Amino acid sequence: MANGLEKETGFTMFSDDELKDVNGVKRVGEYVEVMCGCTSHRYGDAVGRLRVFVNGYLEITCECTPGCQEDKLTPFAFEKHSGRETARKWKNNVWVIVNGEKVPLYKTVLLKYYNQALRTTNGSHKSQNGRACHRDEFIRCTRCNKERRFRLRTKEGCRIHHDALADPNWNCSNLPYDKITCDNEEERGSRRVYRGCTRSAACKGCTSCVCFGCEICRFSDCTCQTCTDFTRNAIVKT
Repeated sequence: MANGLEKETGFTMFSDDELKDVNGVKRVGEYVEVMCGCTSHRYGDAVGRLRVFVNGYLEITCECTPGCQEDKLTPFAFEKHSGRETARKWKNNVWVIVNGEKVPLYKTVLLKYYNQALRTTNGSHKSQNGRACHRDEFIRCTRCNKERRFRLRTKEGCRIHHDALADPNWNCSNLPYDKITCDNEEERGSRRVYRGCTRSAACKGCTSCVCFGCEICRFSDCTCQTCTDFTRNAIVKT
């Protein structure tokens, strides 16, 4: 049966063959809904309803208990809410039922539009040489009060800085590279002025090295307001 989007445009998000073995499929308005879940070794299965939108947005209504009020969760937030011990791997940990078996989302067709949206937004913030450009940032240790450098050259580096910035108790021992402890000297002030700008070595911040949001430094599996707003706005433009 065609949903509202199909009636208006003739477009079908997923064919019947693509979803024939997936449990609990509903075609509602401009999204497809399926039953999903996430398993915690401690708390067991938390189930919910995953909605897949044509613009790539994913949201889950949790049904872990009859009185649960958690609605419109990102997959990452649902994974965390379920009590999953190895969080931040929602593509692996959130599952749907296919042919009676729990199958991770990344092995299904349900991420097709999500992946397309990410590819479309890829490269939205680049320097003149075509590479994503973010200057180095510093965060102060809550124990020794020394500032430590974060290199935002890759998505992994940006994520490390992003999570550290959100941690009110961040300290030197949490830095995954350089093996820095509170006993190490703080970087000299004369050295800290060099932060990796491609336009000027001692730049204090310009449009070439200060990013206000791109696919490198924003994360679809993060529930902070900045990342959530970026993900919503980026995929709506597709």
